[in-house]
Amino acid sequence: MESTFVDFLEFGDAEASKMQIGYGNYGCSHYRRRCKIRAPCCNEIFDCRHCHNDVKNGLETNPLDPHDVPRHEVTKVICSLCDTEQDVQQNCINCGVCMGKYYCSKCKFFDDDVIFHTSHWFQKINTIVMNVEYAELEERKISSIATNAYSGYLERGFFFIQFIFDTMRDITVLPCGHTIHLECLREMEQHCRYSCPVCSKSICDMTGLWKKLDEEISATPMPETYQNKMAWILCNDCGANSRVQFHIVANKCLSCNSYNTRQTRGGPAASCPSRMTEIIS
Repeated sequence: MESTFVDFLEFGDAEASKMQIGYGNYGCSHYRRRCKIRAPCCNEIFDCRHCHNDVKNGLETNPLDPHDVPRHEVTKVICSLCDTEQDVQQNCINCGVCMGKYYCSKCKFFDDDVIFHTSHWFQKINTIVMNVEYAELEERKISSIATNAYSGYLERGFFFIQFIFDTMRDITVLPCGHTIHLECLREMEQHCRYSCPVCSKSICDMTGLWKKLDEEISATPMPETYQNKMAWILCNDCGANSRVQFHIVANKCLSCNSYNTRQTRGGPAASCPSRMTEIIS
């Protein structure tokens, strides 16, 4: 019997219904979708790669060597409705249900939340990541920087153990262009830390604090032994090198008037951040 236009419409309705079966009822705290993955690294089943990473990366795990799912190596998924394990694809080979309204075969990514995604440019959860492959390449390039940032951050009581590219938490962009978890930024502010953990530039307008430091320095004369002591400093904000009269409280950049500086030569070692914390407090 020849197919009719009515048959075509019924077929379309059937396909549309498969898109809706179980929609919104499956998934995890990270994604709404109708499949699970078999992790290629440990051969275990999880709702998504983030669920795997949360379980496998406990307190005993070295944060510099995490047990993360290599998502591009995922080859098997399990339908949440009929439990059929199969190769990665959008529709279940057994029950035909759509396992994710949005599907990317390259990323091995499923999601029932609608995402704008064209040629691997996508936006999700207030986070914009441009070109997945490029972003991952850049992540590898800066891994040594991130490692150093993690080590220094941990010494100050903060935890920097997740690449921004992999995060599911809110992030913000600092004036210097580096990104940081919003909750990490708030914790930094609670501890009176106002410089980027990667490049050390100031993260907000520090004019008020610089004025307080001017007053503190004026009220704190140096002992006669150090009154003519000079020191070389590097400004973290503008990058200028200056030769200034050494002061134990802080050393001011002659180029931009910032006290966000570090001593490079001359004079006793001074810890400006600790004094800044006292003044802010």
